[in-house]
Amino acid sequence: MTIQHTSDAELAAQPAAYWTGVAYEALISFTRARQAELGFTQPQYWLLRNLSKNDISPDGHGMTIPELRQAMSSYLRPEDDLRAEANVLLERGWLTEDTRGRLWIAESGEQARVDLKEHAPAIRARIHEGIDDADYVTTLKVLQRMIRNTGGTLV
Repeated sequence: MTIQHTSDAELAAQPAAYWTGVAYEALISFTRARQAELGFTQPQYWLLRNLSKNDISPDGHGMTIPELRQAMSSYLRPEDDLRAEANVLLERGWLTEDTRGRLWIAESGEQARVDLKEHAPAIRARIHEGIDDADYVTTLKVLQRMIRNTGGTLV
């Protein structure tokens, strides 16, 4: 995608919904491509995080695919197939599955989660390259205000 240079007045007239959608797709595509280069997918990482008592899981108890899908509902994409992603992690020995269909993070999966997390700062740095922290914070505040102005809910 090519972005043309426009004046501030022209930018102010452009629809935020369009640009937030373009930004969302670009950021997700970039992040997922970097993760794929490193040998994992974003949904695989989310599975590990949601099953780890050292991360998102409050208790480290196993979860079924429907429970995981519910827990990740605010950030899963329609094309994300948690069963297929879990199967890859089961094959790698990063997850185990009990007779009730509950997935559990294995010790090797916990180590993988820690290792994968180490790549996040480099991905973030590339995305934030040339963007001052103050500008980034202002942008997020503006987006949050637009969400509140339109009756949206901030999580």
